[in-house]
Amino acid sequence: MKLEDLKKKYPEAATFKFGDGAPLCALLIRLVREGKKTATCGALHDFTDDGDEMPVVGRCDIALNWDGTPELVLRTVAVEIKRYCDVDEEFALLEGENDSLEGWRSDHRDFFERNGGFDEEMLLVCERFEVVEDVKAGQ
Repeated sequence: MKLEDLKKKYPEAATFKFGDGAPLCALLIRLVREGKKTATCGALHDFTDDGDEMPVVGRCDIALNWDGTPELVLRTVAVEIKRYCDVDEEFALLEGENDSLEGWRSDHRDFFERNGGFDEEMLLVCERFEVVEDVKAGQ
């Protein structure tokens, strides 16, 4: 299905990409498809008028592959603003990328250092979601 068709089907949907490059984006999409990833987070300072759109509980959004093609439609089920240092193991495990809070902290520290800076006290937008539609499964 084309992005234009999905935008008609989900007119309120924002679009976004997981990660900060093609390999990470592909990995995270695969984890969502496998049911291992049901949460994500980003630095609050990236959610601006010129940046990413804030997730909204109940809204469906379209996850794009790194090349801009649609992959998944996700519905936000919960959003919390938390400091990095306050993220707990439950949320870290929902992200599906690690099997421990320590692994999550290490990987996310590296990610944030690559993308605008890191601070233990930085605010994160922590989102839980569910898959509504797997765009590629219908092809």
